[in-house]
Amino acid sequence: MNATACEIVRDGETLRFRGPLLRHAVTGLWKRLPADASGIRRLDLSAVESIDSAGLALISLLAARAGGVSVEGRPEGFAELRGAYRLGHDLTFARD
Repeated sequence: MNATACEIVRDGETLRFRGPLLRHAVTGLWKRLPADASGIRRLDLSAVESIDSAGLALISLLAARAGGVSVEGRPEGFAELRGAYRLGHDLTFARD
């Protein structure tokens, strides 16, 4: 796999990501997202090295389409971005 590419694979109820979820890699992923997110219950980010706001936008959209997910793995930058955008552990907007 190219060092700047990101891979996405559906494995039953899990979407597994591998590689950087950064703007330059995420651009190509939008077209490869499953049109139907029903049945997706987990996003596995354990093989993601780092994430930026574009990556967070992509996985947040997936979480919303799926109607709620659990997230496995915490790539570099994930906690800070999630906090900055006030997203909960399931990537929904955290209300005060």
